[in-house]
Amino acid sequence: MAMTLELDALRAALARPGRPSSDFDLNPETVLPAGRKLRPAGVLAPVVQRADGLHLLLTKRSSALKHHPGQIAFPGGKQDEADADVIAAALREAHEEIGLPPENVDVLGTLPAHETVTGFIVTPVIGVITRDFTITPEKDEVDEVFSVPLAHVLDAERYVIESRRWRGAKRSYYAVPYGPYYIWGATARMLRAWTDQISK
Repeated sequence: MAMTLELDALRAALARPGRPSSDFDLNPETVLPAGRKLRPAGVLAPVVQRADGLHLLLTKRSSALKHHPGQIAFPGGKQDEADADVIAAALREAHEEIGLPPENVDVLGTLPAHETVTGFIVTPVIGVITRDFTITPEKDEVDEVFSVPLAHVLDAERYVIESRRWRGAKRSYYAVPYGPYYIWGATARMLRAWTDQISK
């Protein structure tokens, strides 16, 4: 399905109420422990305006990392004590991971938080890059920075549901492949939630 997105549509979607998401949404049989403590984190969805439309920057995590090596992710990470909030955390981490200066980002808003299997409560921050910058991957964390047309990852018809074994049980998850990039797991789930917001 061909789809054209404008910044005004992104702003309007973020102004509408949304529903929190989690890595367990496609696995309703999962019983989560009551009173579990989740660590706050923020990720940035950096939107780039180009002649052919809006694009989204994503990272491919280093294959040398202990957790989620080689996976596709938003730049971002856990909120530190020095961060004012999760938005500040997302902007700081994007600066560290891909060299994006915080002052080059116009934050449009946030999506409802997403709970991960690793015990984080992650807030996706949607921001438009307002000035060119030199992409500089943090060599210990990021193997590659690439872009995908935003219309591709905000199109529900592009999503598939797949599954694999995890901790001895079958776990289902969303995936939204793009060329050689297999976007899945928490990143795909947060993008799918954004898709729902756009589609309302």
